[in-house]
Amino acid sequence: MSSDGNRKQFWKRNAAKVPGSIQHVYGAQHPPFDPLLHANLIKAGNKPPPATPGKPKKATTFQEFESITSDAWDVGDDDDELLAMAAQNLNIEVVMETANKVIENHSKQQERQRLDDTTELEQREEDTQEELAEDEEEDEEEEESTVEGGEVTSPEVSFASQCSPYTDGHLVKSHSEAPIGSPKDEAGECVALHRQRSLPHRPVIPLVARMADQNTSGTPAMTEREASRLDKFKQLLAGPNTDLEELRKLSWSGIPRQVRPITWKLLSGYLPANAERRENILQRKRQEYFGFIQQYYDSRNDEHHQDTYRQIHIDIPRTNPLIPLFQQASVQEIFERILFIWAIRHPASGYVQGINDLVTPFFVVYVFEYIEEEVENFDVSSLQEEALRNIEADSFWCMSKLLDGIQDNYTFAQPGIQRKVKALEELVSRIDESVHRHMQQYEVEYLQFAFRWMNNLLMRELPLRCTIRLWDTYQAEPEGFSHFHLYVCAAFLVRWRKEIIEEKDFQGLMILLQNLPTMHWGNEEVSVLLAEAYRLKFAFADAPNHYKR
Repeated sequence: MSSDGNRKQFWKRNAAKVPGSIQHVYGAQHPPFDPLLHANLIKAGNKPPPATPGKPKKATTFQEFESITSDAWDVGDDDDELLAMAAQNLNIEVVMETANKVIENHSKQQERQRLDDTTELEQREEDTQEELAEDEEEDEEEEESTVEGGEVTSPEVSFASQCSPYTDGHLVKSHSEAPIGSPKDEAGECVALHRQRSLPHRPVIPLVARMADQNTSGTPAMTEREASRLDKFKQLLAGPNTDLEELRKLSWSGIPRQVRPITWKLLSGYLPANAERRENILQRKRQEYFGFIQQYYDSRNDEHHQDTYRQIHIDIPRTNPLIPLFQQASVQEIFERILFIWAIRHPASGYVQGINDLVTPFFVVYVFEYIEEEVENFDVSSLQEEALRNIEADSFWCMSKLLDGIQDNYTFAQPGIQRKVKALEELVSRIDESVHRHMQQYEVEYLQFAFRWMNNLLMRELPLRCTIRLWDTYQAEPEGFSHFHLYVCAAFLVRWRKEIIEEKDFQGLMILLQNLPTMHWGNEEVSVLLAEAYRLKFAFADAPNHYKR
């Protein structure tokens, strides 16, 4: 079968099974499309084939969808001077120094870990040999005692009777009595079990909790350096007028959990630098949000809004399904209100599937403003009603601020995403030509996997705790969500260079790129990723002649 035929068969078989496949990123107002067809159309400059006569014509391309859409973007009436704060530049020397230190420290830690692992492995092997020797001695003693009792039993059978999960105390005397396998097989399994038990237990990293200090070693204790950084944040935030430039410098390398809520509100432009104005603005914006609820939410079942609300209602239970916090009915109702009001106020895009993911980091961070314990299994009904209302309103406004900066990602034809995917392809071709050519060889289009990276800001590729750490830097970086994210995606793709090169067919590459193994990632991996992304930005952002062919 031809390569093109293989690709068609792959999409036909896996469109409904592959997690996060491209057809699932569109909401009620965006019809799904064939990314392969669309990419080829763009290259060839041709129009899509006409619909089959006798069947109703469906919008299958961005251009067709554009022709039936006639609405305008609602910019909103938020404080303009707050939006201007995000335009300030970071001190390049400070961030570059931070990036170099992160990469250097990571290399040293990897080398130390390698040496520790080697020593630990040798010790485990010695312990395992001792355990096996002790087991053999015990088996010999049991055999002797069995012979003395008048019944002869082989050591193999005795060993199997100890380890077999299905014997229930019954001694297996022959191979034929074992329902599955043989005593030798069971002995091998028992040896493996002993070896497994001798391995150190890797701590389970929570999906949400301890996001400020969680790393892959699972050690949440605050170091002296982290305590010093927290003090710097508190001193900076305690002043009557917060120096936002200095706050960005501190935040680039991560924000401590204790001060993350107020820091995010300041860096997003939701709150002003002047401390005296903050409480009045918070009250006004929260009242304004619940005014929208009273004005618009009852219209969710109206004919012209019911499709949008139905899609939101379907998508909310799918949002982070592995985290119990987001499966609580009260939390899902909050998300429905936030997304519906946002869609009503932004008719150019309406609700697009994937925007539901963008609420979750804000919600979790602002829950931490009211609790000390882990949030993953926290019951939000234990919070006071006023606290829940504040969390909901603050999440809405900060999500709106984020989306205002990437609004062309979600308007009709989604031109922002198309431009960024094309820029990603050009950038990767420059920084790692072997990866780029490998995907070209197996006809993998960047749109097929990077569309989701841009649409969801890598939220479906990373655990939520990593997303929150990533957003610390996005909030601190000028145009972090709209511009710096491109370089993060490039660094993220090249990070999996070895795994990509090992895949030798279209299907294997697509499954890998849509299911990258990041479940055990923590702060350390995200910091290295950000440092590499900043290097790319430093090299290419202001050097267009090196960026374009």
